[in-house]
Amino acid sequence: MSTLQISIFPAVSRARRLAVSALALLTLSACALQKPMNVSNEAQLTPATPSTIDLMKLPPPQRRIVAAVYGFRDETGQYRPSPSSAFSTAVTQGAASMLTKALKDSGWYIPVEREGLQSLLTERRVLRAVDDHPQNGGQPPASVPNLLPASIILEGGIVAYDTNTRTGGLGAKFLGIGLTTQYSVDQVTINLRAVDVMTGEVLNSVSTTKTIWSYEIHPSYFRFVNYYDLLEIEGGYTSNEPAQLAVKEAIDAAVMHLTVEGIKNNLWRLKNPSDWNNPLLQRYLNTEKKEYTVTVTPRQPAKPETVVTTDDGKASAH
Repeated sequence: MSTLQISIFPAVSRARRLAVSALALLTLSACALQKPMNVSNEAQLTPATPSTIDLMKLPPPQRRIVAAVYGFRDETGQYRPSPSSAFSTAVTQGAASMLTKALKDSGWYIPVEREGLQSLLTERRVLRAVDDHPQNGGQPPASVPNLLPASIILEGGIVAYDTNTRTGGLGAKFLGIGLTTQYSVDQVTINLRAVDVMTGEVLNSVSTTKTIWSYEIHPSYFRFVNYYDLLEIEGGYTSNEPAQLAVKEAIDAAVMHLTVEGIKNNLWRLKNPSDWNNPLLQRYLNTEKKEYTVTVTPRQPAKPETVVTTDDGKASAH
């Protein structure tokens, strides 16, 4: 009888441990798959990028520039890698709205509506129709003012989106405790140019590039709690920089560089000329000099030739 008890109890305790382990796994799964509780949080304003803050700190212009944006297209043709989505683009399709916002934030431009021009013209026709048939007690109709003409057109688009330009990782384990990290870097490039409406001349053109970081942290722990049972715990955390914020940062930086270049080339002027020494403007000028500096090796002057006349009257150069 005692022998039977000795053989049964270890099996019972082992089954009990398996049941407890299964219950713990189900509890962890339920915690991982539960519905988020903060889905009713209030919407917030899109965070300002460093270039947006620089745009807002620009010194005032002598006269604001009327600028038109007809479109700022995605010219990459890049789609998200499978299996995420085979039909979703890698970058935002609303870059024109971001560009209009950047122009408005700078205080240097008066952006006029051109992307939705057809809707605007339709509403103006409605206003003129109301003016032709006044219903306000015979009062004279109010005339519809003319549209504000633009002096420059801002063209360009998202010209490149490169994935996994850099990848890497690192890991270590000791006594059952381990930690691994991995990262990848994408890159988005935009081009922005200002075109003179009167002549069609491209006044200036700039290209800006922004990197997009993604990384993963994966800790793990395992050990034998006894001769038969192994305890293993794993976790993970990933962070992906939003691609639309990277595009917005690149657009804001392009507007900033375009404005500073225009000031340097006397295309537009500061309200106070002494603001040219503003540290913000000088920082962007120094950045452009550093990025576009080209070292040219001077040519060596040609050695003078010596003409020697031989006895037979023939000349040779040395």
